[in-house]
Amino acid sequence: MAGKRLSGKAKSSNVFGQARRPAKMLRAGLYARVSTNDQQTLAMQNRAMREYAIRRGWTVALQVHEVNSGAAKREDRERLLEAARRREIDVVLVWRLDRWGRSVTDLLATLQELEHLGVGFVSLTEVLDLTTPAGRAMAGLLAIFAEFEREILRERTRAGLAHARESGKRLGRPATAAAHSAEIRKLRRAGVSKSEIARRLQIGRTSVRRILG
Repeated sequence: MAGKRLSGKAKSSNVFGQARRPAKMLRAGLYARVSTNDQQTLAMQNRAMREYAIRRGWTVALQVHEVNSGAAKREDRERLLEAARRREIDVVLVWRLDRWGRSVTDLLATLQELEHLGVGFVSLTEVLDLTTPAGRAMAGLLAIFAEFEREILRERTRAGLAHARESGKRLGRPATAAAHSAEIRKLRRAGVSKSEIARRLQIGRTSVRRILG
């Protein structure tokens, strides 16, 4: 009996007669961002992410950080995304979601791209891990929030246009000088100076000279 038990244990290391492969060590890309007034937290973010990656058994293949405002172009984030597109990393690790995404819509777009590439995403502060079923369910909620954000923006735009119309403001692109060509020639024939025509029609004097020329 003891021999059988030992024999069973020996077979447990094989799968269909072949030795089990060791678990793949994931290559992580770490991203941190701070504002110009909050640079003292950068070291803390980097340290916490590296410690987390070590606990998960990941190899830190790339680590980038940026110091800028939320609206600024994030060139280092794009560099991390390029590494994901080249399959040089397997998972992206960030300190917090608002450090990564400029808006809910932007956040969702990048998460969808990473999912399409087969690259995982983990946000340390929110304990959001899109490599797990629960994390992927959370990504579905983000899609709902993104659509909600887009609808709010559309509603604000419609309300702004309606208010502008009620206030008598002209909407659309401003009229070009060419649209006033007939009126410009008419005023000129009436003896109005070029500078006065430009003032009356609120267009540039160069445009007036070009049309009359």
